[in-house]
Amino acid sequence: MLVSCGGGASTSTMASNVPAPTPAPTPAPTPTPNTTPSSTVINNVQQSPWLTCGNCGNDGASGPTAAFWDTLGISSPSEDGSATQFSIAATVPFTNGYFFQRHTPVATPITALSYEFDLYIPAGSEALPQAIEFECQQILNGWVYNFGWQALYPEKQWRIFDYGLKRWDSTGISFTQFTPGTWHHIMAEYHNDTTAHTVLHDALTVDGVRFPVNITHKAFFSGSPNNQFTNAVQLDSNLAAAPYSIYVDRMKITYR
Repeated sequence: MLVSCGGGASTSTMASNVPAPTPAPTPAPTPTPNTTPSSTVINNVQQSPWLTCGNCGNDGASGPTAAFWDTLGISSPSEDGSATQFSIAATVPFTNGYFFQRHTPVATPITALSYEFDLYIPAGSEALPQAIEFECQQILNGWVYNFGWQALYPEKQWRIFDYGLKRWDSTGISFTQFTPGTWHHIMAEYHNDTTAHTVLHDALTVDGVRFPVNITHKAFFSGSPNNQFTNAVQLDSNLAAAPYSIYVDRMKITYR
């Protein structure tokens, strides 16, 4: 799990799991979880430049660095004329590409945070990822509050990252490969407690179906003097190191 850049993690199918009861999906209302007047909304996040950090997406931030890149301003496929393409062309299995952005630090507890975007998988790539990961992260007064998700293809499950224990935990939510050639909407909801120093994963919505999660992790004390607020996307390569791309549009971060 990456510490220095404040973001994603990679895994092979051997990564540890902590089973959780299978949550029951519920129909999602129109997604307006964090749209109070006091909310901060960052729209079209995918259109801003993305940073990378070498092999930091690999397990332990070690080993070979895969070739990976992003391309902004994609007009097709796109919903609004400006999608971003994320690509990886690894030569070593289970190497990964990590993309992240820095925003104005949030200097208060986050009572509600949603990270949402539309995802497009090209035909022929629907089975090529080892995993697709995404996250937001707040560093506040030395504490790391990481909100990381992973769609794990081989084990067909959605998992969340425990930053302190450096492991992926099962949410009990089954993962179904995304249908290629169409757009899928994903939204993750979180909040934190900066007194108890905990991270709370509230729910995941996929294509209009909301899955309550309600799993709590302990935050990690890094001692960093710099407050940060970041978001990220990561592509994980599989055993065959197959190259693939995904497209992201209408990415939005909302918090209060």
